[in-house]
Amino acid sequence: MIKKLSAEFFGTFWLVFGGCGSAVLAAGFPDLGIGFVGVSIAFGLTVMTMAYAVGHISGGHFNPAVSLGLALGGRFGWGELLPYWVAQVVGGLAAAVVLYLIASGAAGWTPGGFASNGYGTLSPGGYGMFAALLAEIVLTAAFLIIILGSTSARAPAGFAPIAIGLGLTLIHLVSIPVTNTSVNPARSTAVAVFAETGALGQLWLFWVAPLIGAAIGALIWKALLSDDA
Repeated sequence: MIKKLSAEFFGTFWLVFGGCGSAVLAAGFPDLGIGFVGVSIAFGLTVMTMAYAVGHISGGHFNPAVSLGLALGGRFGWGELLPYWVAQVVGGLAAAVVLYLIASGAAGWTPGGFASNGYGTLSPGGYGMFAALLAEIVLTAAFLIIILGSTSARAPAGFAPIAIGLGLTLIHLVSIPVTNTSVNPARSTAVAVFAETGALGQLWLFWVAPLIGAAIGALIWKALLSDDA
């Protein structure tokens, strides 16, 4: 169990450090920032690389919503759910601390939004609460279907991390303007702690919506799509 939790810690650490780090350090870099597309690719790469690196140890969840969805889909034991959540949240927070220490080394830097998620005035595009809630539910449900499908018994072996990484990239390309893209409560929690925008007050949505979306995705897969023996 220690190896599984360690894998989830390091995987979530990498996701937050690489994905949110690309947003904080590189997205708006003067004249040559990577922008939304670069950040989207970075998030996809974090999941893909860690899924290959440690996915064989823990299953490569790196996300409380994914763990819940896999439990509902019959791919993960309910008894391990809470320990996985703790490892994921702690791993994300550790990454946020390291990212904050690096970013604060630049003269005059302030955390601002610190790659946090939000709606209303905290949404990059000014989208309201309902739009944010719906986007996070739908996109997390789709993410779970991608995960369950690409890791099913009849899917081509060895390609699941690529499909999952590209899926997360696409999710970010769609929803960064809406919520700055969560679909992952651990990622949202980690950076909200350091944001100066009141993101902690909206954090509830980025737990509730991904968890609901994950449950919906898992139920759709089991009821309509699964062909696993």
